[in-house]
Amino acid sequence: MNWIVATLVSALFLGCYDLCIKHSVRGNAVLPVLFLSNSCSAAVWLVLLGLQAVHPGMLPVSMAVPPLSAFQHGQLILKSLLVSASWVCSYFAVKHLPVSIASPIRATGPVWTFLGALAILAEHPTLLELLGMAVTLGSFFLLSLAGRGEGVHFHRDKWIGWLMAGTILAGLSGVYDKFLLGRCGFTASTVQAWFAIYMAVLFLPLAAGWKWRWWNRNEFEWRWSIPLLSASLLLADFLYFSALHDPGALVSLVSSLRRGGTLVAFMGGVFLFGERSSRQKLLAVLGILAGMLLTLVG
Repeated sequence: MNWIVATLVSALFLGCYDLCIKHSVRGNAVLPVLFLSNSCSAAVWLVLLGLQAVHPGMLPVSMAVPPLSAFQHGQLILKSLLVSASWVCSYFAVKHLPVSIASPIRATGPVWTFLGALAILAEHPTLLELLGMAVTLGSFFLLSLAGRGEGVHFHRDKWIGWLMAGTILAGLSGVYDKFLLGRCGFTASTVQAWFAIYMAVLFLPLAAGWKWRWWNRNEFEWRWSIPLLSASLLLADFLYFSALHDPGALVSLVSSLRRGGTLVAFMGGVFLFGERSSRQKLLAVLGILAGMLLTLVG
């Protein structure tokens, strides 16, 4: 598959992933959703690891997972802890916010990764990257104005705070990904596989606490969007890494096009969930995407 086509299809699945989150947690208990969806992802990778153990060389090189030391497993557990905290914050927020607002905010993750890379990895921004960050933040402010029409006040809505916390944690995870893939030499498949497995392990005690009513909690209803959520993310990531594997692929363009999933989630929120649409909100979403493009191309 051509790398541009793979990237666009990845963006489509990424948008579907956001819509599946909204459908699975709307009026539903969040922690069982997190545990079951991650268990689906872990099961897929456990099957692939089993096939690799029984028939070495059976999997494509891009999906092979080499053995790791105890220290390397510890590094991936740290990655899983970061993402677990991010997803707990984000999923609870998406449950209470319109997905047409939540998805664009989540799309600002690369800005926080960029800021983290400046602070932690001592990277130096270009003029385009600075301009992209300014456009993104300006569009974020415009989105906050649009959100008032739906009763979402960014400065005092606690779920916006939860979503921002989840997005910033995701940005830190992105910085850590750069460290793992760039400086530590992990392959993408290794990070994906063990991250999925450890996420299921980390959410197990939370799901058990929900089951045994250790706190006041909502009831859980099984929905088919839960395994679809897992499948959408696995496919989005697989196509993303496949695009990057193409020697002719432009990394900045791949990363930028992938943000187009926000438009899928935005339109899905309007047409599937009956959320309000406005010119101001659409301009804010397009501005955030433009800011991402400038930041990643720069």
